[in-house]
Amino acid sequence: MKHMSLFVLVHSPSVGPSTWQQVADQLRDAGHDAVVPSLLGVGENGPPYWPRVASAVRDGVSGRHESQQSAILVAHSNAGLFVPVIAKELGRPVACSIFADASIPPSSGSAPVAEETLLPFLRDLADKDGRLPQWTSWWSEQDVAPMLPDPLTRQVITAEQPRLPLDYYLEHIPVPADWDDMPCAYLLFNEAYEGEAAEADRRGWPVRTTRGEHLHQVVDPAAVTRALLELAHAACRNSAG
Repeated sequence: MKHMSLFVLVHSPSVGPSTWQQVADQLRDAGHDAVVPSLLGVGENGPPYWPRVASAVRDGVSGRHESQQSAILVAHSNAGLFVPVIAKELGRPVACSIFADASIPPSSGSAPVAEETLLPFLRDLADKDGRLPQWTSWWSEQDVAPMLPDPLTRQVITAEQPRLPLDYYLEHIPVPADWDDMPCAYLLFNEAYEGEAAEADRRGWPVRTTRGEHLHQVVDPAAVTRALLELAHAACRNSAG
C-alpha cells in the first residue's frame, strides 16, 4: 500500500489521543500519513454528543490534508460505534475502516453508546452533577496496571482523560443504512472483544489478533502498527488511494 491514504486514528471518547500517538508516529516513520483527532471536548455543552464526535474527527483532518486523499479510519473501543457517522461526515473518501478492540454498530437503525447491563454500574459511579470519574478510575489497579506499561505513559494517559457526563452513555447513535458497504476489518486485542471479532468474521471482514490488553496500542505500538498495515492491505486494497 503506497503513501496515498491517510490513517485517521480515532480514540475512545472515554480516554484521549495519547492512546494512539505512538502508533501514529510509527505509521509516519513507515512512510504513511497519520492523524489523531482529539475528542476531548465532545462531552461538553449537553446532548446530543454524537454529532460532536463526527465533527471533531472531520475538523481534525480538514485543512491539514488534501480533501481528496482517502482515509483509513481506525477506531478503538467505544469509538467503533461512531464509525458510520464519522464516515458520512468526514468530507473525503473512506477507503476502509478498521475496528481495533472496538464495538461494531449494527447494519442500520441505531447503536446504544452503552449496553443496558452497564448502565446501573455507570449510574452508581456518577456524582451529584451527573459526571463520571475518569475511565481508569472505574477499574481495579489489577485491571489498569497491565494496560499502562510505564509511569510516564500512565501519567500522560490518565491525566488527559475527560470526565464524561452520564448522559453521554445514555445516547443512541444513528446508524446510516448500508454504512458497512465500505470495506471493514477487525483487530482483536483482548478476550473481552472476542464476540465482536466473531461478528466481524461473520460479516466477512478480515480479522487479525494481536493478543494483549485493551490498550495494547500503548503497550506494543510496533505490533499494532504492523497489524493495522496488514489489515489495511487486506481490506482496502481495492479502494485505497
